[in-house]
Amino acid sequence: MTHEHIVQAFDDELDDLIAKVLEMGNRAQKQLNESITSLLEQDLDLAQKVISDDRTIDQLELEVATAATEIFALRQPMAADLRSIVAAFKISSDLERIGDHAKNIAKRTATMKQVPLVAEVGSNLRHASKLVEIMIEDVLQAFVRRDAEAAIKVLRADQEVDQLYTSMFREILTYMMEDPRYITASTHLLFIAKNIERMGDHATNIAEQVYYVKMGHYFEGERENADQAATVIVE
Repeated sequence: MTHEHIVQAFDDELDDLIAKVLEMGNRAQKQLNESITSLLEQDLDLAQKVISDDRTIDQLELEVATAATEIFALRQPMAADLRSIVAAFKISSDLERIGDHAKNIAKRTATMKQVPLVAEVGSNLRHASKLVEIMIEDVLQAFVRRDAEAAIKVLRADQEVDQLYTSMFREILTYMMEDPRYITASTHLLFIAKNIERMGDHATNIAEQVYYVKMGHYFEGERENADQAATVIVE
């Protein structure tokens, strides 16, 4: 095999690896959207679909890991290509976790059926989930382009998600204190809000990997974290 063919084969393998990561990301994004829709519309069939579809994301993570390992073994990549492969492996793990969080939300749909509180906090849940969807979309495009500036924008965008989570936490806590009948439902909502916030964190993990691919070192700025009291209580 000529040098040109070897280079072309490597490029094709790297493209295939990135394509698998993008497919994972698109599916994770869809899982998030459908999990929130199933909750707010009390659509149990859609919730079950989210739970079932999570297996596909898990399978894709395995395929990414296998492909990355084979490239390491056969091609011994260097520099930016090496960073891209390492990043793809790590990004797939974060995308798999996003799928898990979406599945966790879907699992609570049946429990939350006909609970008035869902409507009360629904707009904030939808808003937060949309922000995270945009973060996932933007960070995947940044990965394809190796765009460090776009990655930094995703890191900064997480601050709004954290602030919204803190607001929801306080709102839900108020319902708990005002009416003990809502304690169980409120607890479920707290976990749902936390799942959305954690998906935002996974998107920022991916953004840090994108920055690393382009720059050769990790982003040195500090993340703004969600309200620490809320984090301690819910996690």
